[in-house]
Amino acid sequence: MEGSILARRDCLTLDNGMRLRLLSALEVLQARREAGGLARAPKEHALCSNACLLARALETEEGSPIFSGGEAVLAGLRVEEIAALAKTWSQFNREENPALTMGQEEAEALKKN
Repeated sequence: MEGSILARRDCLTLDNGMRLRLLSALEVLQARREAGGLARAPKEHALCSNACLLARALETEEGSPIFSGGEAVLAGLRVEEIAALAKTWSQFNREENPALTMGQEEAEALKKN
């Protein structure tokens, strides 16, 4: 993915050397669609969605995907790890891509924090 026109950074390096990459709108849609196929009950949807998102966002230092898909994330990580990584990605995404309805000053203040 090319750099976002709004984001300052495209990747966040984690303490373990892996990276979380910002996703394009298409990648987010693909993750949602994949999650719809994995979830067998409504209670499973959030976990499957996070796993599918991480399958696309989590990379090695060199930029290679760590997981082949959401099912591989579910098989390779614990629920707590998926939740923590998804939360980290969400915070990073909000910091780098503030809402378009925000004013410039408000967006810059958010980025500074």
